[in-house]
Amino acid sequence: MTLIKIDLLLNCKWIIPIVPENQTFTDCAIAINNGRIVGLLPQAEAAQKFSAKKVENLDRHIIMPGLVNSHGHAAMSLLRGYADDLPLRSWLENHIWPAEAKFLSEEFVRDGTRLSIAEMIKSGTTCFADMYFFDEVIATEVRNTGVRSQIGFTVLDFPTPYGKDADDYIHKGLALRDNYKDQSLIKIACAPHAPYSISDRALSILATYANELDMAVHIHCHESASEITESLQTYDCRPIERLEKLGLLLPQTQLVHMTQITTEDIALVRDHNCHIMHCPQSNLKLANGFCPVMKFIDSEVNVALGTDSAASNNDLDLFSEIQSASLLAKAVSGDAASLDAHAALRLATINGARALAWDNEIGSLETGKQADIIAVKIDSISQQPLYNPASQLVYTNSGSQVSHSWVAGKMLLENNQLCTINERSLIQTIEQWRKKIHPNQSRFD
Repeated sequence: MTLIKIDLLLNCKWIIPIVPENQTFTDCAIAINNGRIVGLLPQAEAAQKFSAKKVENLDRHIIMPGLVNSHGHAAMSLLRGYADDLPLRSWLENHIWPAEAKFLSEEFVRDGTRLSIAEMIKSGTTCFADMYFFDEVIATEVRNTGVRSQIGFTVLDFPTPYGKDADDYIHKGLALRDNYKDQSLIKIACAPHAPYSISDRALSILATYANELDMAVHIHCHESASEITESLQTYDCRPIERLEKLGLLLPQTQLVHMTQITTEDIALVRDHNCHIMHCPQSNLKLANGFCPVMKFIDSEVNVALGTDSAASNNDLDLFSEIQSASLLAKAVSGDAASLDAHAALRLATINGARALAWDNEIGSLETGKQADIIAVKIDSISQQPLYNPASQLVYTNSGSQVSHSWVAGKMLLENNQLCTINERSLIQTIEQWRKKIHPNQSRFD
């Protein structure tokens, strides 16, 4: 019998495919060719069926889809630890926005984005949704490093070093979409910052473009109690009600945070088939409240998982976020069975892919899908003994154990070493930024 020639064969001890749900395969192999999965079968059968250019024996690893980080501001990693232990509006208006006004530039975005991508690759993320400025620079870093990304062009009513007003941000964003509409690893979304920072006029314009171009809408919403109070005082309605009136609640709308929620809010989200981007650690650190994840899930609303930025988290380890999401769901619902290990993993894989309209390509290990795959080495002291691979991924220190990563079959991490980023050079570059942003503090203070 003639063997089928393929690019790569992964011999795996454990595979969690995500689809079908709640399954773990043992001693199986994943066959990959031209960037796609062409087979998932027992290793003995794979050896008789395929001839691979390269074979990886991952006999101490759990293999699963690459993680999808559904919300962040990658370049803001340069402000990691810059302003901690503050409430949201004070943190944002008195510290982050002034720092951005002083330092925001193409170079800031390039280096901060590369830092974030390196951290995400090393902790298992292969796809991320971003929301920031100088989007062409972000797209260049995405292309150069080989990851997958939804890049949201931020829209505000006030000026920044990148744009002067809402019309300017929108004009630049639409040009970005035209430039990248045919890129397989990049999607462009419109990203109005938040209901409180954008006028009705600008939101209505974005609603028109989102409808006409079938473009995702990525927006912070119901992040804090003060946001709700101010909206009621200014607009005589809750923020999500205002978005509905302006036509921005769409099947492609991604609502970030959603911590201050009523039954009526959930019904609006459900009826418009919107998605929730849940960022538990950022919400906890800024004391913004708790997203009622189980109420959304019970209402058949898709909930994805994000880290937010390293300026408010302070890391981009999505495995850590998975653990927090699971534990927080149990505490908020009062039910220890809430968001079990497999369900928590779905938030960061297939649910994230679905929110970004990429679920036909990524988010699970199925024949025909893109080979966005990670391997987590499972032989550390803190992960012994192993009874349940899914439980071990969720409740132990898994992000630090990621050893391999592929996007569309291209290796981005091999034996813990970055393949597309020079880590030593990157650290030296970031140290120069630290000296510039905080010159009076020594590196190890």
